[in-house]
Amino acid sequence: MTGSASKMTLMTNLRLAASSTLGMFAAAVVWLSIGWGCSSPRPNGEGPAAEGRMPPNIVLLLTDDQRADALGCAGHPVLRTPHLDAMARRGQRFAHAFVSTSICAASRASILTSLHEGVHGYTFGTSPLADQFTTESYPALLRAAGYRTGLVGKVGVKMPAGALARLFDHCEPMTPPYRADGPDGDARHLTDRVGDAAIRFLRAEDSRPFCLSVSFNAPHAEDSNPKQYIWPPTEDGLYREPPIASAGPEEAALFEAQPSFLRESLNRERWAWRFDTPAKAQSMIAGYYRMISGVDRVVGRIVDALADRGVADETVIIFSSDNGYFLGERGFAGKWLIHEPSIRVPLVVVAPHLPDVRGGVVQQAVALNLDLAPTILDFAGVAIPEHYQGRSLLPLLRGAAPDWRDDFYYEHRFAHARIPKSEGVRDARWTYARYFEQDPVFEELYDRDADPAQRHNLAGAPESAPVLTRLRARCDELGRIAHRRN
Repeated sequence: MTGSASKMTLMTNLRLAASSTLGMFAAAVVWLSIGWGCSSPRPNGEGPAAEGRMPPNIVLLLTDDQRADALGCAGHPVLRTPHLDAMARRGQRFAHAFVSTSICAASRASILTSLHEGVHGYTFGTSPLADQFTTESYPALLRAAGYRTGLVGKVGVKMPAGALARLFDHCEPMTPPYRADGPDGDARHLTDRVGDAAIRFLRAEDSRPFCLSVSFNAPHAEDSNPKQYIWPPTEDGLYREPPIASAGPEEAALFEAQPSFLRESLNRERWAWRFDTPAKAQSMIAGYYRMISGVDRVVGRIVDALADRGVADETVIIFSSDNGYFLGERGFAGKWLIHEPSIRVPLVVVAPHLPDVRGGVVQQAVALNLDLAPTILDFAGVAIPEHYQGRSLLPLLRGAAPDWRDDFYYEHRFAHARIPKSEGVRDARWTYARYFEQDPVFEELYDRDADPAQRHNLAGAPESAPVLTRLRARCDELGRIAHRRN
């Protein structure tokens, strides 16, 4: 079958998947068989199958521990990310993108499944992500619709035996160390090896549209290495002058004001690994930036490979990260908590095949990691399962003004003695957190309009009692919704 004929057949299949009674009935039977009840895919009116166009290729670029402000195009005063900045000019950047759980394992499971941690149940120390969730993940649905699916780099989610082979036509997992020098090791940096694998996938002769997940470990520290941040040699000369700004003395005062279960947490232990002296903080933050610039350079290689193959204009590119990161704020180095550096992530979407997706737009709507899977399916014209908890960003990208969220539920349920479990809600002005396993329960309330750094906990302030009562109730309500299985 020729490439053109293959794509025409695929488009027909996608139309059937998106709109036919038979396709919806089959999906309902599948859901009944795995115990979720009768639930059919949501009709899809945004994607290419509904409009008579060929489905686009899709590349998802995902980093680890990259803060939302760690991009040149986000206004960073030092960090250089020219290739990602160019993507933001060609596409659209979401200035308010967040994760629903700030830890790689749970967040990556949420990206795959569009489900909250409390529903998919996966994080470090749990059983593998259940088959009932992997079978309705975005790569599984794309592959069933005729896409060639691939993943290179960090998987980050344990799955039952055989699940990866069912999700991906090609899967090439890679993990640190970043540099495996020696007679049996590959001296090339892990970021470059992930890029090499991505480009091999893109160069393969195959007429099907593809969806490739390029999953970088960077800029996550190599925890077992005293140097922590291991950047590619090509970035050696970056960020040496002038001095890198690091957390000031106000963060030490804020740290001391926190309760003991936070002062003694893993966030503080890792702060001592990385930021406990000004000289060490300078060196470590520069290393973190070099790792991001290394990712940016490889992103440029991937974009060039798409152009070389002649498919750049028909390929959607999505760039984001699995969680944010504390670079010394609050006296911490890590994530896990609902504070802004931990939960905010970069998000850039490029869709050159759609003329009504204008370039250079900075979106102000709240986007979540839960939205990536439905957005990918919507671009492909594949029906979005009814049980997905995120929403497609495509209407926003196309300039529509749908009724949209202005708050969201956050949770962190990893069972770790030094990472306190929490839940909370973030709205347009306020952040509320509840550490529900503490005795008594410890609460935080921040007015980000007046206190963007979240330094002044108003949970005990009498004048804030009405807001605290409202957000307690809202947290309960959103938690019930987030944990409800359709």
